[in-house]
Amino acid sequence: MKYAFSTLGLPGAPLDRSAALAAAHGYDALELRAHPEEPLHPDSPPADRAAALRTLAAAGVAVLGVAGYARVAAPGADEPVLAELHTLVRLAADLEAPYVRVFPGGAEQPESAADAHAVRRLAAAAPFAERHGVRILLETHDSHRTGAAAARVLDRVGHGGAGALWDVLHTWLGGESPTRSRRALDRHLGYVQVKDVASAQELTPLGLGAGVLPLAEAVAAAAPDGWLCWEYEKRWYPGAAELPGQLARGREYLEQLVARGAGTGGTGAQAE
Repeated sequence: MKYAFSTLGLPGAPLDRSAALAAAHGYDALELRAHPEEPLHPDSPPADRAAALRTLAAAGVAVLGVAGYARVAAPGADEPVLAELHTLVRLAADLEAPYVRVFPGGAEQPESAADAHAVRRLAAAAPFAERHGVRILLETHDSHRTGAAAARVLDRVGHGGAGALWDVLHTWLGGESPTRSRRALDRHLGYVQVKDVASAQELTPLGLGAGVLPLAEAVAAAAPDGWLCWEYEKRWYPGAAELPGQLARGREYLEQLVARGAGTGGTGAQAE
């Protein structure tokens, strides 16, 4: 198993600081929030992208994914969404990142319409992404928060340039067990986002293992040679504890869960 954390937990931090923290605490990669508030985003010039690669290489840290904010199931014209997807793919390619994260964003419209928007746009963008060595991952989030909902779209897209990002919080909020999420996502899965919270009503981020999310089951269901990415949402919850002091414990906790899953043969085959 390989480990990453999201820069959402270090809002606005310089890339060299994020990379140094990753290296110091045994994380293999960063998931970079691609927003103008952050050091890198789709409008970053080529010189900044090249400098970022040098910084990451010096630290021995890769970029797992570019976390974008395109909403592929949202109502409206396709062209702006496709343009945004292309800029995110180019940024990921320049950073040698294998993945781009996108949201569904299909709320307040019929399910069939939201699905159709997402299928059409992902099918159009997937070949472009594949040519750049990138896979666009639809996160289990908002209007498509379960693995079943994301798979309903991705099964219709049917292209290797599009896949799924499994956010364990949202599938849990959607009432889906980790085993069912993994089974639904199956061949679509890119990587898994882990986190922890106190309850469905209290979503302030906690250290891994300090809350109620079924992390042991999710890790056991994840591919043993895949990626686990800790998304600590400090940006949205400024009162949450600082992330740097928790990174070592978080990595140790995930390693323990991985070892436990390996010891029980847990690779998603558990009974419900």
